[in-house]
Amino acid sequence: MAVSPARKRPERASTRAPNGKTSESTPTRQSLKSAQTRGRLIEATIQCLVKVGYSGTTTPLVAVEAGLSRGAMLHHFENSATLIRATIVELHERRLRAFRRSSEITEHEPTTMVTAYWKQVQKPAFVAFQELAMAARTDADLAQIMQPLQVEYRERFNSEAIALFPEWQSAPEQFAQAMALSQTLIEGMATGLMTGALDEVMVPALLKMLEDKIRTLRPKG
Repeated sequence: MAVSPARKRPERASTRAPNGKTSESTPTRQSLKSAQTRGRLIEATIQCLVKVGYSGTTTPLVAVEAGLSRGAMLHHFENSATLIRATIVELHERRLRAFRRSSEITEHEPTTMVTAYWKQVQKPAFVAFQELAMAARTDADLAQIMQPLQVEYRERFNSEAIALFPEWQSAPEQFAQAMALSQTLIEGMATGLMTGALDEVMVPALLKMLEDKIRTLRPKG
């Protein structure tokens, strides 16, 4: 998908509802429908990235995948840049939600956390994000969209991780190492499986090695 530069739309004046609030403050049937349509288009973009890769993901193809006309799509996303940006934001939000769920419903046992992370990278969202990340290496327009969103995501992830894992607060350096090691190994393994560089039979042993390493880094007591 060739990313076309975003054009700024003129601002619309807000209208007031009978209770005195602006229309933006109260969800309407139209605004909910619009949000649902935007969601369909973002999901369609993710599916296209998984099926045909970044280079094959075009706005006409996304419209077909979403079951919409290209004109309807352009009503919600005026160009490919705004669509790709919204897709990256959604992929980041899904990852953060999955991280919160896994940390809130467990006792933070390494085996449970590693298993949850491994399941997460088996999903289409991970494949779609990898497609975008690799394409951004050589696509300057995509990199310009992606890099600031990556910085924002990393900052949010780090701040939430510290809050969600209070048992590690006495060892911030080891915590950072455990998180970086988990991300690098698990995502690298998932990529290796996709490309054939890793034999699936090795997965359980590698995940067990990661669990053991996290236990050695975890604060005692």
